[in-house]
Amino acid sequence: MYLRTIYELEEEGVVPLRARIAERLGQSGPTVSQTVARMERDGLVVVAGDRHLELTDEGRGRAVSVMRKHRLAERLLIDVIGLEWELVHAEACRWEHVMSEDVERKLVRLLDKPTVSPYGNPIPGLDELEREDHGPSAASSVPPTLEVGLQRLDELARRGGGRVEVRRIAEHVQNDADLMAELKLAGIVPGNSVEVGSIPRFGDPVPVTSADDEKATVAPLVAHAVLVRAQ
Repeated sequence: MYLRTIYELEEEGVVPLRARIAERLGQSGPTVSQTVARMERDGLVVVAGDRHLELTDEGRGRAVSVMRKHRLAERLLIDVIGLEWELVHAEACRWEHVMSEDVERKLVRLLDKPTVSPYGNPIPGLDELEREDHGPSAASSVPPTLEVGLQRLDELARRGGGRVEVRRIAEHVQNDADLMAELKLAGIVPGNSVEVGSIPRFGDPVPVTSADDEKATVAPLVAHAVLVRAQ
């Protein structure tokens, strides 16, 4: 859980601090500090001089493996089984712990080599899955980075808004099925185009109009977790 959370923070461009982990997981500061200390002893993380957390090669390898299983499961659940988009994430959280690499390889072929999850997030570690030695590739040995040109929905609205393509929805908001259903209803699904209104200041709800002319407002914290590209 902690390794995956650190990976998610990196993926979102958020500095992985113990305080951020406590916020994401709803745990106390002392609990997080004790767990991080144990992970450090186990060689999974190191605490940098500025107190941010860095995954070791071993820690990153484990995080990539879990995230790959999770996102392949998401693709299977939505592309083959037909589970509702807003329910896929929670179900995949169960599958990620029981999936073998043999099953992963079968899924990659079955799903025609997918590269992103149903929420637009990259599926990491696909190269390692095909390597016979299972060693980490150079690409997986570095932290994930945001795709060039992506903006957070609230930041774009603060700059005046405009028409955008929805690209990614951060992992931490996917846990709320009701919220995800609202986003789907508003057209905020990766690949869709929406019109974003302007907001006078950060912290205001973001007005959005879908291609079907459905109007909605997105809560500030949620808008910060939606990544878009201007059109």
